[in-house]
Amino acid sequence: MCGIVGIIGNSQVAPLIVDALKRLEYRGYDSAGVATLSEGQLDRLRAEGKLINLEKRLAEKPLKGTIGIGHTRWATHGIPNEPNAHPHFSDGVAIVHNGIIENFGELRDELKADGYSFASQTDTEVVAHLVARELKAGKAPREAAHAALKRLQGAFALAIMFQGDEDLIVAARSGPPLAVGHGDGEMFLGSDAIALAPFTNAITYLEDGDWVVIRRSGIEIFDMEGQAVERQKQQSVGTTLLVDKGNHRHFMEKEIHEQPEVTGQTLAHYLDFANGGYKELDSAIDFKNIDRLYISACGTAYLAGQIAKYWFERYARLPVDSDVASEFRYREMPLDKRSAALFVSQSGETADTLASLRYCKGAGLAIGSIVNVRESTIARESDGIYPTLAGPEIGVASTKAFTCQLSIFASLVVRAALERGTVSAEEGAQLVRSLSEVPRLIKEALKLEGEIAELGRELSEVNHVLYLGRDTSYPLAMEGALKLKEISYIHAEGYAAGELKHGPIALIDKQMPVVVIAPFDKIYEKTASNMQEVAARGGRIILITDEKGAAHTSLDGIKTIIMPNMSEFVTPIVYALPIQMLAYHTAVAMGTDVDQPRNLAKSVTVE
Repeated sequence: MCGIVGIIGNSQVAPLIVDALKRLEYRGYDSAGVATLSEGQLDRLRAEGKLINLEKRLAEKPLKGTIGIGHTRWATHGIPNEPNAHPHFSDGVAIVHNGIIENFGELRDELKADGYSFASQTDTEVVAHLVARELKAGKAPREAAHAALKRLQGAFALAIMFQGDEDLIVAARSGPPLAVGHGDGEMFLGSDAIALAPFTNAITYLEDGDWVVIRRSGIEIFDMEGQAVERQKQQSVGTTLLVDKGNHRHFMEKEIHEQPEVTGQTLAHYLDFANGGYKELDSAIDFKNIDRLYISACGTAYLAGQIAKYWFERYARLPVDSDVASEFRYREMPLDKRSAALFVSQSGETADTLASLRYCKGAGLAIGSIVNVRESTIARESDGIYPTLAGPEIGVASTKAFTCQLSIFASLVVRAALERGTVSAEEGAQLVRSLSEVPRLIKEALKLEGEIAELGRELSEVNHVLYLGRDTSYPLAMEGALKLKEISYIHAEGYAAGELKHGPIALIDKQMPVVVIAPFDKIYEKTASNMQEVAARGGRIILITDEKGAAHTSLDGIKTIIMPNMSEFVTPIVYALPIQMLAYHTAVAMGTDVDQPRNLAKSVTVE
């Protein structure tokens, strides 16, 4: 994940910025750069690869200046090379960026028509040109930045520096996190408190939709409408801990809110948004020449695999066996060498999953792994790895790792479908376009947190909850039940809605809440019939759907969470957010240990 650092200081800042960027290396990156301002002039150095390459260039040609911005980049729009590395310049504007500008194509065409040329393949350069154009029109730097920000769509964090003003950085957050550090006559900016720990422990965390004017004397924070807002200055523990909760009550809450950023970074790593295809990354699996795919994992990762089974079979016409790893390893199933296997683990150390991997490897299958830790045992023993780019996940109950796992599966499904010829190029491009909207849709889902928190308080008073769903919403119902069990200790079960009459309906009464996950799709009416059966027996229904689904529901007393409209393909990723928030706020209302629930560990390294 991209990392941002900015400093307005009293000494030469370039070495300090590089040191701060080193503290963000855990986020992952493929290029880096620094820009400074000295005697009214902007200057920069950039390098492909690791920070040591940038350090060598700085040793050969030191950058002067007491103000600067720096960046570590994960390639999204454009390959990882020096021209695409940040910072980007445009007529006296320097900018670094984390995230995805969804409307960059439209803006790029508009700017080209105005005579602007592009030196990179990035979406970031669009923002630099937008700000420069506003300056050329006569606006002051802060007003120019604000005008440009209002044109942007997507999930992004930005830091902007202006030639001629050695006491100004403008930064903005719309999804990916940013923190401002307060010093004595100095100010600092970073993607998280870890980067700022050597300089200060006095931190102000920007909230989604904030933009900030940073000067040595202090900061002014505004919302996107330009209204001044107040944000609390607080003491950070970033100096002593690897990660920091920021202004969130729990790590789980923080990680839920990081999902626009991390899913965007993950999707952009595997997909070519500009051209509507997949990136030609090394792949452990030749989807075109296999007849079957085995997916094995544990817990939440297993449920991600269950959703992927629907996707692979529907879009790529590839048969999939998806198993709990602890069962797969002992099932002694016959394996065909024209098959491949995918293993999923956040930690990359899950014992049952590792044992299943070794069973498949011993049978000569091609092995791929979806992991969040590149150096893990599962990663090392695989033929190829698909990193999730979720960053450290501290909360035991997986949130952002789950949506990143789904993001990778969705990306691999697009690749498999195109390679196998089961979708046309245009159909593949449409799937990619749908996935490019996921970060924005997740941001929209997060806006529902207030009403979901109210429902969580209601659920905190019950002993049992039933979750129902069909198609990809069935494993999502199981994931919702798992989340609730893990952190609230309320008994919950996830069922296929069509199985309701085959047993679970016996549980329905006025004390039994039923959470129904039902985006409006080709089988919505089937699920609606199941809701009628629940309502007829006095069940309390919480329906998670979209506007069309809500409009087609006439039941009295139903509680409805209305999600944004979206492609059917991406609903499992985005609909994960309300079930995560529902579990989280139920547990908070009950006063449980959300981040470290009883009897559970983050990495299960024993059978």
